[in-house]
Amino acid sequence: MAKMAASMVEHGEDAFRKIFKFYKRRNPPPDFSDVTDFSRGLRSDKVVSAELDSAAVSDAEARRVGLRPARDWRAFGLEGYPGFIFISNPFLPGSQSFWVSRCLKTYPQKPNVCNLDLHMSPSDTQDIWGKSADALRGPPPGKRKPKTLLERLRWVTLGYHYNWDTKTYAANHYTPFPADLHSLSCHIAAACGFPGFNAQAGILNYYQWDSSLGIHVDESELDHTRPLLSFSFGQSAIFLLGGARREDPPTAMYMHSGDVMVMSGPSRLLYHAVPRIVASADPGSSSGPDWRLDRSSAQDESSLLGPVSEQDWAVCSRYMQSSRVNMTVRQVLGPGQSFAETPPPLPRTEASGTEMYHDGLLDGESGAQKRRKE
Repeated sequence: MAKMAASMVEHGEDAFRKIFKFYKRRNPPPDFSDVTDFSRGLRSDKVVSAELDSAAVSDAEARRVGLRPARDWRAFGLEGYPGFIFISNPFLPGSQSFWVSRCLKTYPQKPNVCNLDLHMSPSDTQDIWGKSADALRGPPPGKRKPKTLLERLRWVTLGYHYNWDTKTYAANHYTPFPADLHSLSCHIAAACGFPGFNAQAGILNYYQWDSSLGIHVDESELDHTRPLLSFSFGQSAIFLLGGARREDPPTAMYMHSGDVMVMSGPSRLLYHAVPRIVASADPGSSSGPDWRLDRSSAQDESSLLGPVSEQDWAVCSRYMQSSRVNMTVRQVLGPGQSFAETPPPLPRTEASGTEMYHDGLLDGESGAQKRRKE
């Protein structure tokens, strides 16, 4: 991979695009030997320790949102990527089940916006969980059946809702940001040196085995001095972090369930992508993600983590056996900033650019060449 990347740069080609396609390739499968795995905790000439402000988050504040004490977080950086912080699963054992449930059952609810709104009536998308749970609660069907609404979910937006056509936010396209996710995000940001972070917008992406996330830069927020936070749950993924130009070859790394990434400072506006989902062990197995139901946190009156019923977890567990959910959280406006006057959002159609964020178009490809994921 190192020689291949060097060759791309030497010839002035789009190194990121070629490496993206390398890892997305199915046959023959790619070589994963150069993918950085932070969960192993190994330092190298590329991987370094990241200093956190553990005093910025008390043990009680961390436990309230399902996190270990901040002093116990394993945080890393990458040489050549100042401002990039990777926190290897800081969640308490069992607490991921709450956040998985929120991503699948709560956050897709109205008035939040999702991809299904493009071609379905509001009444049809009013209760995605309720219309999917029974089908997912039982064992996998013997023969192929139509996907449930939950399985057809590709993205959900929170807070200031991102307009995929104009790549902007607007004051008149807003719903209250979830208080629990706001608290989790603010504690992570504070420990990473960003006290006063204000979680104002979120994008949840739902990945199936053949899903990918195209090469892009998150630059639509008005304030780029605040970090971009990324939370990963479920199956693992290959994440590519590049440079300020598409010609810069990216670094490949695994994102496992519970991992958190922070892109700030010079790394805030770098190209990145997810070319591939890779299998991890089934939930509850000794080598898989620690998604065990834990009622101790829910019994703590100060905890934001409510209980997840056995019935609900049966649905979540079944879904996550072959899926990944990623939450990205951002602050859109800095102190004193405001949106320009904008007209109301235009009615959307299925052919609009909204789905481009998922399995995004590569340079030189037409819309007809892009595979649909539904």
